[in-house]
Order: sequence, then C-alpha cells, then structure tokens
Amino acid sequence: MRLLKRVIVLLLFAAVLFTGILFTIQNTATAPLDLLVIQLSEQRVALWVLAAFALGGFVGMAISFLGLLRLKSDMLLLTRKLKKRDAELSKFRNSDLFPAKLTEGDNEPLKHKA
Repeated sequence: MRLLKRVIVLLLFAAVLFTGILFTIQNTATAPLDLLVIQLSEQRVALWVLAAFALGGFVGMAISFLGLLRLKSDMLLLTRKLKKRDAELSKFRNSDLFPAKLTEGDNEPLKHKA
C-alpha cells in the first residue's frame, strides 16, 4: 500500500513538473509586477504565475498545519480528560458502594453501609 501511495505521489509530482515546464516554454512574454508598495523587475509571465501557484501551495500547507496543530492539542486535552475520568471511574468501582459481583438473583437495590 505504501508503495502504491508513493508511486501515485511521484506520478502527480512528475505531471505537475512537466506541466510547469511546458507552461514556462510556451509563455515567454515579460511583464513587471506592481505590488502597490514595491515594483518588481520585468520577468517572464510564466515565472510570476508559477511563483503565485507555489506561494499559494505553501500558504495552504501552513494553514493546514496550523489546523492540524489545533486538532492535536485538542486530542491531547481530551486524552488527559479521558484518563482522569477513567481513574475516577476505577476509583468508584473499587469503592464500597458497588458490590464486587452481582448474581442473577440480585435484583434488589444496593443499600448504603452506615
């Protein structure tokens, strides 16, 4: 299964790389990029488009990483709460309030020992 996943990822990477190379070869026009504050020098339009594509990918991965980080911290918090509740439940099970074992004939409610 891992091998199949790696092959698929490798094929997708090769397809994106091949498409990027073809796009760069076909688009040779140059244009400056004006970002309101600074103006970048003239470069190929393909470079600007591919740079925007790569930047969008990195920003998307960063946002996903932050979401995963939040989910993992939530999972750790819930795991701690679960362990605490399990310990509390175990403590109650071992207390005198519950009989050690019920048989089929034990239908009467439990009476608290005074």
